[in-house]
Amino acid sequence: MAHIRNGRSVLPSTEKANPRPGLKHLLRMALAGIVIGAVPGVARAARPFLPAQGSTSPANGDLNPYGLALVPPGFPSSTVKPGQLLVSNFNNSAAAGNIQGEGTTIVVINPANGQQTGLFFQGTVPIGFTNALGIARAGFVFAGSVFTTSSSSPVGSRGLLVLDANGHPVTVITQGTDGPWGLAIHEDSDSAQLFVANVLNGTVTRIAVSFKGGFSVVGAPTTIASGYAFGLDSAGLVVGPAGLAYDASADVLYVAAEDDNEIFAIPNASTATATAGKGTLVYADQTHLHGPLGLIIAPNGNLITANADPAAHVDPTQPSELVEFTTGGAFVRQFSIDPNNGSAFAILNVPTATANEFAYVDDFSSSINIINFAK
Repeated sequence: MAHIRNGRSVLPSTEKANPRPGLKHLLRMALAGIVIGAVPGVARAARPFLPAQGSTSPANGDLNPYGLALVPPGFPSSTVKPGQLLVSNFNNSAAAGNIQGEGTTIVVINPANGQQTGLFFQGTVPIGFTNALGIARAGFVFAGSVFTTSSSSPVGSRGLLVLDANGHPVTVITQGTDGPWGLAIHEDSDSAQLFVANVLNGTVTRIAVSFKGGFSVVGAPTTIASGYAFGLDSAGLVVGPAGLAYDASADVLYVAAEDDNEIFAIPNASTATATAGKGTLVYADQTHLHGPLGLIIAPNGNLITANADPAAHVDPTQPSELVEFTTGGAFVRQFSIDPNNGSAFAILNVPTATANEFAYVDDFSSSINIINFAK
């Protein structure tokens, strides 16, 4: 930003905007038995807890975390380990006027305490890492770029950066990646499909990649959705199709259309050979949606989106909301993560062997919050 909710709910219930959850609020959530990421039908007693909180800003001054990803089981032994988190940064405070799109770093976060353990990657300007951040078990990290080089320069993109397990550059995917603003991965043993939301042309593309003998792109990208509103934004730089969440069991890709202010579903996402337009409208709620950006499928089957509060859809009385709703389009609940607009970007389920965890980044404070509920 420029200041550079079928089953049991997974969010605390607050219809009105709340300030950033404090300790008392979080303890009330736990004591009330609210388990973020709980498995439906499995009753577990929640215990009082402290959220793990930490800065996402590294030593070079990068700010405004946009992307958040979990290092999955089976990831090759490297500088990061399965269970750790990666966070990518969009801005850099060292740039004159804190110009958007100057961030060049991806940091490693320990989910146990929210603290940085080091840098996974640091590049050179211009990059501007976005919400499009994903990790394949095969040992590759994908990170989207949208940048500017001055407060008045055109918005550009370096495409989708591909990094190996140690954070070394492998290649950059430029075809089919016109401003990667959101990313979902459908991975097989030795291949994957990358779903990319493109903020600079209003499309979603599918890109086939292979991990056999290294890394390669297979064939040409396929545009599976198009026609989303997109454009420049005085608060968020650009707006357009953003967060993607893929349901492999139904072969449905959910799209958070930030400028349309709606959530859509793309059927047959892994096999479609042509665009489905915007897809099927899933959720249109002008009361609770305010520029949906981050998007995940919760373990209970509901969807959760993060409102980015772009200029065209901002509601000062409901800042930085995480909103839970069913795939049938029914509102469940919401809560605010920060009293400032434009703070909610990436959200993530973080399942572990000993806990259900839910993580989100706060763009305004350049921090990560990880709520841990004992199983």
